[in-house]
Amino acid sequence: MPLDFASLGLMAGAAFVAATLLPAQSEAVFVGLLAAKSVDPTLLFIVASIANTAGSALNWWLGRLIATDGVERLPARLRPDPARFAKAQGWFARFGWPSLLFAWLPIGGDPLTFVAGSLNYPLLRFILLVFIGKAARYALLWAGWAAA
Repeated sequence: MPLDFASLGLMAGAAFVAATLLPAQSEAVFVGLLAAKSVDPTLLFIVASIANTAGSALNWWLGRLIATDGVERLPARLRPDPARFAKAQGWFARFGWPSLLFAWLPIGGDPLTFVAGSLNYPLLRFILLVFIGKAARYALLWAGWAAA
């Protein structure tokens, strides 16, 4: 199968943005590229998982900025919604590190990664846990597509 850098770039961009606090989804791009068969599925899976984790690492870093500099230092459009932020803080306080395995969830997952940064959760452990959860989600999508 030829190496399609455009498809991989599209997947990386969609996965990265989808993991940030911006509203976006990468699942349709992932399944669409699987269906198009324009790129090796294993490589697509790796790119999606890494890029999605990188987007969450950006959230972690923004959370660290809030912890050290305060929310008012962030641009207005990057400031967290207070209700979602409080909900994510509650999740993290209640469930701790295992909750990071669910950072892929469409509602609550992104603010949760932001909260982990604001609470100074260790970055390497954060990346490992988030990667496991996000890779598992893409693996399930891939398996579902293959079974269809």
